[in-house]
Amino acid sequence: MHEFDQTATIGATVPTGFELTAAEEVQEKLDATARVSKNRGRIYFDITTDKLAKVHHLKSLDNLFVVVKEYDNYQFKATKEEVQLDWQELAASLPWTNALEVWKLNNSIRKKKGRRKRANPTKSDQCGNVSTKCTDAVPSDPEELWVDLEALEVKDNQRDVSLQPENDSEEEKLSEIQDQESGVMPLKFRVTCNRAGDKHCFTSNDAARDFGGAVQEFFQWKADMTKFDVEVLLNIHNNEVVIGIALTVESLHRRNITHFGPTTLRSTLAYGMLRLCKPQVSDVIVDPMCGTGAIPLEGAMEWQNSFFLAGDNNGTAVSRSVNNIKHILKRTHDGGRSPGLPLDIVQWDLCNLPMRSSSVDIIITDMPFGKRMGSRKKNWELYPSCLREMARVCKPGTGKAVLLTQDKKCFSKALLQMGALWRKSHTVWVNVGGLHAGVFVLKRTAVAFGTTSEDVTEPHTAAESQKDNMEDASL
Repeated sequence: MHEFDQTATIGATVPTGFELTAAEEVQEKLDATARVSKNRGRIYFDITTDKLAKVHHLKSLDNLFVVVKEYDNYQFKATKEEVQLDWQELAASLPWTNALEVWKLNNSIRKKKGRRKRANPTKSDQCGNVSTKCTDAVPSDPEELWVDLEALEVKDNQRDVSLQPENDSEEEKLSEIQDQESGVMPLKFRVTCNRAGDKHCFTSNDAARDFGGAVQEFFQWKADMTKFDVEVLLNIHNNEVVIGIALTVESLHRRNITHFGPTTLRSTLAYGMLRLCKPQVSDVIVDPMCGTGAIPLEGAMEWQNSFFLAGDNNGTAVSRSVNNIKHILKRTHDGGRSPGLPLDIVQWDLCNLPMRSSSVDIIITDMPFGKRMGSRKKNWELYPSCLREMARVCKPGTGKAVLLTQDKKCFSKALLQMGALWRKSHTVWVNVGGLHAGVFVLKRTAVAFGTTSEDVTEPHTAAESQKDNMEDASL
């Protein structure tokens, strides 16, 4: 298969709330301008296909797809029967060829990557933060997906009609595809519909079924909901309609963690939090409640000129972090890169950190929500003690903290108590496993620790509260 240098529109799901952060990374690493979808949790950007491999290495993106066609104001008919006829006409009029070429090129990239890594396949995770239909039965080994990828089974005398004048050669391109496919079994496919809005006369399942039938009739592909080669995406948000073809089998956030805990943070969300910190060379960055180490691992791999120190008072969590670090070191060593990460893991008491005062540049952590770990009642004691100890070790005037929690009421009360030591800069509202949470960006005031009434603490009570929170986690 020859590689070609064309422009393609790539869509990506991202952690909800971090769309602008993801757009910044796209601009920084691909020199491309991303636009945020009206439907939260997605961005779109145009690239030339020679940059497709680089897209898979972006840290902010969960799932990727190539856009076949976008409609900003699609006019849906009033009845299901009329909408069904519309889907049939739409499937036959879409400019499929360029997107399918990008899909084929993407699979060749994934195949080469799979040959180098030979990683054990893992089950597919949820496709982003929207109501996406995914299945754990999706094969994740690139070799398994490489089933006659040159073949694109189409009907005799079919036409791929584009609404854009510059795509007059679509029929000619499809003829070339037909020439390649003689004697090859048709591809397997499925259609996944993500729909938002209350003014539709159809459900997501209705749209997926009807549009899927139209796609099957057009290409003569074989429908298969589990072991499919091609996943066609139908994204509907009110009157915005985007048709695409999936480029990822499982979410790109499954990259660093192999030993999971009860509340392991997605790597893409951890990366977004780290970008809010803007780590600088030689910064000392601490995660005092690291759990399985998702945040410090992501940081140590991306910002290798900073130093990361992470800890937890739970021995099992520390062991998981250590095992995750060992896995990363082995992977990078096998890949020919120099081993070693600017990262240490320590078991400690959060409310009595073994660190000198004013020695830390940035504190970043995922605090217990009081849902799967701990309780809201215990957070009322834990949160003020956390903020107080963080203020002690953080540098006055220049120190920062980025803290994630869903227990917004408790956190706001604790922050009010520590008002002389911390100032809230801004808040990013995110979706964490279906929970509405906040990423609070704080700045350390210039007030020296030990000179205000907020410095007075009861370490025994605070430490017990933290211990109770950890013991409540299902190990």
